[in-house]
Amino acid sequence: MENKKVLVRGDRSGVFFGELIERNCQEVELKNCRRIWYWDGAASISQLAKEGTKIPDNCKFTVTVEKIIITDAIEIILCTDESITSIEGVKEWKY
Repeated sequence: MENKKVLVRGDRSGVFFGELIERNCQEVELKNCRRIWYWDGAASISQLAKEGTKIPDNCKFTVTVEKIIITDAIEIILCTDESITSIEGVKEWKY
């Protein structure tokens, strides 16, 4: 899955969307990453990874950071082209 866009669920850190650079056990490095703080329009991150969100205006996806290392990854799901378009289309949630 390296160099592919994925959703990563951390045990305590939350859910992230980005391009997988490297994985080493529970440590995952992503680039061009957004935290998926809150989503609506998908029942789970599995559906979000497959179909994207059906209600993008009600989602809270953070700004994009260049790189991040998640040290508690427990799930990595490959995103479809449909979901990538949907997730990237959600406006940045910020103050």
